[in-house]
Amino acid sequence: MLTFNIQHQEQYSRGELLLRSFFGIFYMALPHIIVMYFYMIYVFILTFVAWWVILFTGKTPEFYYQASLKLNRWSTRLSARMMNLSDGYPAIGPNGTDDKTQVDFPLIHVGRGQLLLRSFFGWLYVGIPHGFMLYFRYIGAFLVTIAAWFAVLFTGKYPANWHNFVTGTYRWTMRVNLYMSFLYEQYPPFSGKPDQPEAGEQPIDQVV
Repeated sequence: MLTFNIQHQEQYSRGELLLRSFFGIFYMALPHIIVMYFYMIYVFILTFVAWWVILFTGKTPEFYYQASLKLNRWSTRLSARMMNLSDGYPAIGPNGTDDKTQVDFPLIHVGRGQLLLRSFFGWLYVGIPHGFMLYFRYIGAFLVTIAAWFAVLFTGKYPANWHNFVTGTYRWTMRVNLYMSFLYEQYPPFSGKPDQPEAGEQPIDQVV
């Protein structure tokens, strides 16, 4: 089960909105992207190693899970600010913490069969159908983000339903990415709604 949430604030800063819009690429995006680039290379290498570990042992290595979890948390922190879903400056680095975003998922073991199925045919039964739906979803999210920019500028508020829609779009995308990365067990639903715990399963509520 994936826990993914970006906190909806009662009030948003117009000053931060304008600052991010005109200068965010320089003081926020670039510093993060430069450092994150090297961490992504590290995770890519771990992914390659993990693929062979899963193939021969049927177990997902802890080091791959932890690195992927940290990368997803980090990218969510940054995206939440750059898309104006949250105020504040996101912590740089894989070990950074955040009080406005929540990303967590359990360590699962997909096994050799699922590893091979997702690796060689995932593009066909996951990438194409989800990519098609997400294409239109992202068009909607883009339009909502523009409308929300003006809403925050003039009212200081981000309509909750709009916020939920954009957040849900990122949640949907992350589920697909995790599935293809062997870190999400079930076939991802065509929905941006939060995962619901199964009977007897405790929800993951660790704030990052």
